[in-house]
This record gives sequence, C-alpha cells and structure tokens, in this order.
Amino acid sequence: VRVDWEIAKRGWRRYAAYPWATVAGVFTNTIFGFIQAYILLAVYRHRDVVGGYDPADSVTYVWLVQALLMTVQVFGWQELAVRVREGSIATDLSRPIDPQRYWLAYDLGRAPYHFLFRGVAPFVLGALLFRLHYPTTLAAFLFVVSLVLAVVVSLGFRFLYNLPAFWLLDIRGVVLLVVSVSLFFSGAIVPLAYFPAWLKTVADALPFAAILQTPVDVWLGKAHGWQIGLQLVWAVVLFALGRIVLARATRKLVVQGG
Repeated sequence: VRVDWEIAKRGWRRYAAYPWATVAGVFTNTIFGFIQAYILLAVYRHRDVVGGYDPADSVTYVWLVQALLMTVQVFGWQELAVRVREGSIATDLSRPIDPQRYWLAYDLGRAPYHFLFRGVAPFVLGALLFRLHYPTTLAAFLFVVSLVLAVVVSLGFRFLYNLPAFWLLDIRGVVLLVVSVSLFFSGAIVPLAYFPAWLKTVADALPFAAILQTPVDVWLGKAHGWQIGLQLVWAVVLFALGRIVLARATRKLVVQGG
C-alpha cells in the first residue's frame, strides 16, 4: 500500500508541476462548456423534455462532462505505448511491481488533481450562470464511488488499447479509432439519453458509458443500481483482458534500438 501511495503522489505531482497548463485547460473547458450548453438549450425551444432530460438536466450534464473529461481522461493516452516504442518497457517489466498496478496507482493520483484544479472551476462558473441540478447526500456519495470506478474502467480501457504497440510500430491509427468510438458512446458529445432507444441500449451495455455517462446520471439521480454494478464488472473484465494481452505480448519481447 505504501508503494501505491507513493506512485499516486507521483501522478499528482507531475501535473501539479505545470499550473499554467491547468489554467489553459480550465479556459478551454469553460469555452466548450458555453458552446455545448447553448447548443443543447436550443434543442428545447420546441420541446420540454428530451430522453428524460429537461433543460436543467442537459446543462448540468454539459458542465459535469467538462469537469470530468480530464478526470477520467477520455482523450487519447499513449504513455504505455511510448514506453514500448522507446524500449523503456523492458525496465518496467524488470521492476518488482506489476505494470497494471503501477499505472492504476498513478492514475488514481492524477485523477483527483484534474478533478479539483481543472474540473471544479468550470463547473462553478457554469453554476453561477445557469440553473443546474445538484445531488442529494446519498447521490453525492454514490457519485464519488461511481467516479472512482469510472477512472478505473478508463485506465483499464486505455491500458488495453496501448498494448498493440508491442506488435505495431505506430499505434496512432488505433488510438484515433478507439478514442472516436469512446467519445461517441461515453456521452462526451451528447447525453446517451438523446440516442434512439435501440442505440441507447447498445451504448449502455458498452464500457464507454461507465466512463462518463454513468457518473453524470448518478449525479442527476437518473442512474439505476445496475449501472454502478456494470462499472465494476467492466473494470474487472478490462483489467483481466489487459493482463491476458500483456502476458501474450511479453512472452517474447524484442526491444528495437541500440
């Protein structure tokens, strides 16, 4: 546990070392928050409810998504792939700590930093200018649980799509494809409640909803117990798949370079 704590602190300190990057990120998330909020509000000019979301639900969704995008890190993450390409993975594998455990501890240190210093400010500004919905005490507790599970599911997915680097010289095409799919099905672009019923059913069953849409639904009080349970299931499944693929990849490892 002490090792995990020290790794988590390293994840926090890495991003805390670049405060102006955080400020730029807050500015970017805020601008996109305004753009997306007004786009979704335009949908309600001729209707009161869409997919069970009223205007306040949709605006709350927008500002929560902007607060959580970097917390759960929906966008492309290639640190493991870079270490494979550079050959540093050989050093990682010789250490007495499992790579999955290392990156999970690291991510659980990184995520709180992004939530507090990049996520809170845009949400507070959105709360000052729009009418938002806020959770009950129980929903707030469940939101924290769901958010932790979302980070774990996200890391399991990101770890998995970095592993093709063991076989490919360049995984940018893989990353572009999987990030595009995850952005669409996670609820990062529009709430999954806006989807047609058949597509929403498919999206709810995929791991991407567990990364972003589920924590938002928990905050709004629209989540069902099975959704948090499904987050836990996907966390176990993705980490198990990651372990299987990593074992297969390291069965015979050839490090390129001098």
